[in-house]
Amino acid sequence: MGNADSKLNFRKAVIQLTTKTQPVEATDDAFWDQFWADTATSVQDVFALVPAAEIRAVREESPSNLATLCYKAVEKLVQGAARPCHSEKEKQIILNCSRLLTRILPYIFEDPDWRGFFWSTVPGAGRGGGDEEDENARPLAESLLLAIADLLFCPDFTVQSHRKSTVDTAEDIHSIDSCEYIWEAGVGFAHSPQPNYNHDLNRTELLKLLLTCFSEAMYLPPSSDNSNANPWVQFFCSTENRHALPLFTSLLNIVCAYDPVGYGIPYNHLLFSDYREPLVEEAAQVLIVTLDYDTSTSSSPSVDGTTTGTAMDDVDDFQFILKGVAHLLSNPLVQTYLPNSAKKIQFHQELLVLFWKLCDFNKKFLFFVLKSSDVLDILVPILYFLNDARADQSRVGLMHIGVFILLLLSGERNFGVRLNKPYSVRVPMDIPVFTGTHADLLIIVFHKIITSGHQRLQPLFDCLLTIIVNVSPYLKSLSMVAANKLLHLLEAFSTTWFLFSTVQNHHLIFFLLEVFNNIIQYQFDGNSNLVYAIIRKRNVFHQLANLPTDAQSIQKALQRKKKTPEPISRTNSQDGLSMEGSRPAAPAEPGTLKTSIDKLTEKSQVSEDGTMRSLEPESSRSPSEGSPAAVVSDPESWSGEASQPKRDRRRLSSASLSGQWTPTSDWVLSWKSKLPLQTIMRLLQVLVPQVEKICIDKGLTDESEILKFLQHGTLVGLLPVPHPILIRKYQANSGTAMWFRTYMWGVIYLRNVDPPVWYDTDVKLFEIQRV
Repeated sequence: MGNADSKLNFRKAVIQLTTKTQPVEATDDAFWDQFWADTATSVQDVFALVPAAEIRAVREESPSNLATLCYKAVEKLVQGAARPCHSEKEKQIILNCSRLLTRILPYIFEDPDWRGFFWSTVPGAGRGGGDEEDENARPLAESLLLAIADLLFCPDFTVQSHRKSTVDTAEDIHSIDSCEYIWEAGVGFAHSPQPNYNHDLNRTELLKLLLTCFSEAMYLPPSSDNSNANPWVQFFCSTENRHALPLFTSLLNIVCAYDPVGYGIPYNHLLFSDYREPLVEEAAQVLIVTLDYDTSTSSSPSVDGTTTGTAMDDVDDFQFILKGVAHLLSNPLVQTYLPNSAKKIQFHQELLVLFWKLCDFNKKFLFFVLKSSDVLDILVPILYFLNDARADQSRVGLMHIGVFILLLLSGERNFGVRLNKPYSVRVPMDIPVFTGTHADLLIIVFHKIITSGHQRLQPLFDCLLTIIVNVSPYLKSLSMVAANKLLHLLEAFSTTWFLFSTVQNHHLIFFLLEVFNNIIQYQFDGNSNLVYAIIRKRNVFHQLANLPTDAQSIQKALQRKKKTPEPISRTNSQDGLSMEGSRPAAPAEPGTLKTSIDKLTEKSQVSEDGTMRSLEPESSRSPSEGSPAAVVSDPESWSGEASQPKRDRRRLSSASLSGQWTPTSDWVLSWKSKLPLQTIMRLLQVLVPQVEKICIDKGLTDESEILKFLQHGTLVGLLPVPHPILIRKYQANSGTAMWFRTYMWGVIYLRNVDPPVWYDTDVKLFEIQRV
């Protein structure tokens, strides 16, 4: 009954606040204490008892009352952080204030007039704590963030007290060294504290409030420049917050040390509630938001995760992080004899963003990942998620982050070498059965994405093929299944109607031809399966060499397209059948990164000693052409000829192309002459007569005999001089940085449904589609 009464009293206080037309004095403690002193409401209760409409009504009609409520709630948190010992009632007040602020803050952020409220100063809240002048007062936001940081390392509330007995004097929260209170063993901390259910719940509540403070970014429209630095994250990650480093370490360790399966007792997750998982999810989300903070915009020295992550260089720390992330990413793939008997985590998207950020910030960590065979434990889950999400339009962001991680990894030689490890652990995926390596798995999954994914994945085709190009010089032996998949892609992409339908489709042919050239020139021995597949499909290469360039043939090819749609399409045309598992996609859907591979990569050449040097662009585009004059990755310049400035390199939807662009003979000739077919044509010229002769002489109909012949064959001295290996490395830019920020907050928005922190607020960073 008492709980019901407290809810009723809380609801009455909310109604009083919304109906009072006169401002309530801040000194009226009897009124304000109704919101936190005598109530035992859960966070769900607070969201139910404080409706959105009433928060907005107070904001519009009684702004001074809303301001006082926020100020008093922050004041209670500051007081709670200042006191060394908490009674149960004091702990409840801290939690109630935290829940109330979590509820109200999004409605402060959605109104531009209110957004600066927390950065205004409050009389008496001086930076030094004394009776200073108002101009030296601390903004409300800073007071709130510092109070949350203190409370996250508060003995007997969120961390275990180090005092031996209750007789000892209580620990002073402002004098304790929070580095001794890190939440979990791992990076920079060897001692694993005893798990405490209440501490984990309290940490989760405070982290949810912290995440809500950081969420002001959701209410600003996307912007590619860094002028919109998040002031909440900026202050929290500055040296003003003495807990920044131990908190970063605590969050990282809590995430990487988490074991969702435990002792592996079947269905244990249904019998016992896992109080650690909500904390791990919240920790992962706070971690990626603070890692999104750009130190270059800060005027003060930073101790945030960006700097911390960069400074980490201990091999044991790297191993702990890599093992932890790989273990968690692999969790959804675990197969058991009893259906649904093992717990499956849901925060794999946050883990992928975290892994991306760590690799992007800390090159030592990236190189450690690439040196370790554990990189394959990251690769396989990513391929699983890509394959699983390929036909689901709502998961297009997951497809992008997975492909970007693989693009980043593929820029280093070690990744390509690691892919030669045999693939033996079978993961539940709807792909053809094969015996081969991790490289085969990668190619087969990429083929599946391209041929049976939905249309919003079309901007990723370039990225997928770039990854294959980057690793191709190091692939020692492709399986017959993977070889046939590559040839199938070439066959599909080289149809005349496809090549002529949009301005950039022919780039895919250049990518695939470079894959074949790399393998023939650098890994001919051991790749008899691919050589055999090339010989079998030799007519595709002859058709490419004899591609018609006259206007009549071009028009005829485009007419044929309307009659016979193919399964692979780069247009949003509704003429043909949609791809397997997909629905027609409207152009420029949110979540699709509208960029070309030029802007994502820079070209590096591998020299004979294995080192890389960056290549200067052969021609720069002017700023008016919509692209920075950065290093250009132009597939048409691979043949060594000077490339032409490309005015049409921007990725355009077919809707905008129709009526603006039509293929011409000059255009086809401009790239047909650069097709790098010399190596393949020479291979066919040498090997086809030999294979045909063997078949006639021995009456062979079994391909295994032909493969045996090709295995022992050689083309030494017969092929053109090997071309230099070109690697296209991921290159950070403001466009992709903004996409990552939008994707990250989109994931956080959708994952926080209990309680629905940001639901039904006026979010500007991305578009909400209600189903």
